[in-house]
This record gives sequence, C-alpha cells and structure tokens, in this order.
Amino acid sequence: MTIARVTEISATSPDSFDDAVKQGIGRASKTLRNITSAWVKDQNVEIDGDKVAAYRVNLAVTFILDD
Repeated sequence: MTIARVTEISATSPDSFDDAVKQGIGRASKTLRNITSAWVKDQNVEIDGDKVAAYRVNLAVTFILDD
C-alpha cells in the first residue's frame, strides 16, 4: 500500500511564476523525498511603485511516505 502526504509551500521569484514554481520544487526536494506532483493553488505578484517586484506561488506538494 502506498501512502502519500500533501504539504503546502510558498515560493517567490523576481523573474516569473514559472521560475517561482521551479525554485519551490527545487527547495522542497532538498527536504522531501519521493515528490510525485505539485498543484499551483495560487499565484500573486508583489508591486513596487508601478512595477512587478516579485512573483509568488503557493504550491501543494505531494510526496510518498517511506515504509
């Protein structure tokens, strides 16, 4: 039997939403083993003056628990 767990993380990038997802998964994989998927639950931007300063994503990361 396989048991999975879902944990939520937030990641930020100055470049793009895509980069924020890659940064978040890259960092999560340093701590979590057996990551199988991630769901982008939310996207938003930080504004500085009249420009986008950062892109933020909230991810639900699924990973398989060890036996």
